[in-house]
Amino acid sequence: MTHRTLDLIRHGQPQGGSRYRGHGVDDPLSPRGWEQMRTAVGTQCHWDVIVSSPLRRCREFAREVSERHDLALHIDEDLKEVGFGAWEGKTRVEIQAEDPEGYRAFYRDPIHARPPGAEPLETFLERTRHAWQRLLDHPAPRLLVVAHAGVIRALLTHALEAPPQALYRLQVDNAHLSRIQLHGKRPTLVFHNRPRLD
Repeated sequence: MTHRTLDLIRHGQPQGGSRYRGHGVDDPLSPRGWEQMRTAVGTQCHWDVIVSSPLRRCREFAREVSERHDLALHIDEDLKEVGFGAWEGKTRVEIQAEDPEGYRAFYRDPIHARPPGAEPLETFLERTRHAWQRLLDHPAPRLLVVAHAGVIRALLTHALEAPPQALYRLQVDNAHLSRIQLHGKRPTLVFHNRPRLD
């Protein structure tokens, strides 16, 4: 049976610091974010193909790695972050000041109490399920997936066949990695939220 490896990495810190960024805000990485990403993956090539979100905070780093190691880079629109609607681009402090009840409701029940105008969770899970299926079907033995916290949570819940509630029980830090080993198409989570490969 063929064994394949999927490494998932969240983008580093974007310019502008910590804010709600879905797919409506396309900030690039900050200098610290670039440093975080380069430290996380190191200088060795561990992959055959890179797949990335289309958003700059992922795509620009994915392009750097692909060019450095002469790897194919595929941009997958379904890997863009979940949309946060009216919260896009705002900090937690700003949202707590503008909509304290909505903020509390979201953290009590993030499945059903979505921010105003946010992408429905069902829609997000469906499109990330399509992306997950393409990753399962990809012939390359070693893939690096550059994406977002919400997307990585979704991919892991698809891999583990976990309920939607599991999304918000997974910590995904900037520039941290998770690894899924595929035995045929049967996924096993090898590690999660590791700051670097070595």
